[in-house]
Amino acid sequence: MLSKSSLRLLIVGGYGTFGSRLAELLCLESALTLLIAGRSRSKAAALCDELPPGARREAVVLDREKGLIRDLEELTPDIVIDASGPFQAYGSDPYRLVKAALATRTHYLDLADSPAFVRGVAEFDQEAKEHGLVVLSGASTFPALSAAMVGELVVGLDRVDSIMGGVAPSPYAGVGYNVIRAIAGYAGKPIRVLRAGRSELVHGLTETQRYTIAPPGYIPLFPRRFSLVQVPDLELLVDHWPQVQTIWMGAAPEPAMLHWMLRGLAKAVSLGLIPSLTSLSGLMFRIVNKLRWGEHRGGMFVEIEGSKTNGERITRSAHLVAEGRHGLYIPSMALEALVRDWLSGRPPSPGARSAASQLEMEDYRRVFAPRAIALGVRSKESSYSQCLHEQILGNAWNSLPASLRAVHGSGRFLKVSGTAAVTRGKGTLAKLLAWMLRFPKAANEVPVTVTFERFGSYDKWTRDFGGQVFASTFTVGYGRFEHLLCERFGPLVFGMALVAQQGRLGLVMRRWSILGLPLPRALAPRGDSFEFEKDGRFCFDVKITLPLAGFVIRYSGHLNQPDFSALPVQ
Repeated sequence: MLSKSSLRLLIVGGYGTFGSRLAELLCLESALTLLIAGRSRSKAAALCDELPPGARREAVVLDREKGLIRDLEELTPDIVIDASGPFQAYGSDPYRLVKAALATRTHYLDLADSPAFVRGVAEFDQEAKEHGLVVLSGASTFPALSAAMVGELVVGLDRVDSIMGGVAPSPYAGVGYNVIRAIAGYAGKPIRVLRAGRSELVHGLTETQRYTIAPPGYIPLFPRRFSLVQVPDLELLVDHWPQVQTIWMGAAPEPAMLHWMLRGLAKAVSLGLIPSLTSLSGLMFRIVNKLRWGEHRGGMFVEIEGSKTNGERITRSAHLVAEGRHGLYIPSMALEALVRDWLSGRPPSPGARSAASQLEMEDYRRVFAPRAIALGVRSKESSYSQCLHEQILGNAWNSLPASLRAVHGSGRFLKVSGTAAVTRGKGTLAKLLAWMLRFPKAANEVPVTVTFERFGSYDKWTRDFGGQVFASTFTVGYGRFEHLLCERFGPLVFGMALVAQQGRLGLVMRRWSILGLPLPRALAPRGDSFEFEKDGRFCFDVKITLPLAGFVIRYSGHLNQPDFSALPVQ
């Protein structure tokens, strides 16, 4: 039977990078028995001991090169999961584990990232259907999650012309040796891609695209450069969206310096200066897992271009950002979702095929829910007549309280009065900066008037704190400031992320520059600044500190409610 209230899972490569994370994701499920398999019983046993209580677990020895049918008959798993790899290097008989699973009437899943391997598994489709067995290949980030993202983005479109995507792992994610071997194997080697309706050969990692991953209403990743990678999507997505003309998938590993060096080596391979990077796999593995710096955040995006039945051109993109260690588990979460659906009585249909389009985004949202993973969609269908905040926030704009939407979306002119309290820093440098920027003097209660004006592509805010006036202009960022709200004080520009959470609009500093020259992020202004609604009024709380100057200023208060009935609330 396909559906069972309990399952025995044999995880081949169970103590490796992806296998161990899958075990962590499932270890609390008491309806499961996890058979952690590999060549080393001691390593398998160590993982079993480390996992918290819940699922039953056993450490078993399994060598994929020999005795597979015998081992499966003895272990009697319901599902065998291949989490080892690299699938590109499985030799002359790459499907030996698939064949053993079919011979022992066992369901089979894997995390394969080899286009040839994932596509080729379809040769077992008839046999799998005859025995009521599920054989799914590629149940990982590519192509399972990427295809699920595409499936959600294309709703309402008549045709899809291009699909582009990329993954940006945290520099602290940790990269398994088999992943490094796979990358080294195709770096600089010809990869077949679909471009403008024609199949072309492009050298792996040598072609790049710059992109900013930015879920609406969330702190975006810093812009990254993605290099072309060899993943199943390059060949498989056209099977599901046959009208697509261009497919491109990339990866943006950090730190950027190591990525730059890797691209340089790939270029040398493409020019014939180096035969292959395979011999450097061990060195690359040690370097990548030792040299780590930057934000402990990762992400992924998929962007599609297409058209509606009326011919209207559409561009939509799905954005995902994972904080800290939460991103480490995403490659194994397709398998987690499949197993949980299986336990809930919703197993996949029998047959052998790729995992592309096997899962929908709702399946992923269920497994993402307990973790710090933000997911959202942006669309260029909207008009640029929207206010700056709505352009940046996208669909998160509607989550803001009415008073915030009314003020920011008020149109060309709005003047609102209120009351504020001002606290100033006492340090010499803090006082100098406050004087230079014309910040107001300290006061427990001071009348304030803010004038909001819109001039084409920029807004101007003029604040009057009891006769002390200072002004700044705002624009939507681009380039390195993409998806940020940029505030300009003379030659200084500050790029802030707009974070919409729990009815508040936070402003988080991400970049700054002077006369167009970038300044060190470590020295950028900081502070917990946000807008919110209280008693129907627009309220604000702005705090600014600097690493060298310390506390500079804080001003907080409210603006009296204008006649919102006369304003265009969007």
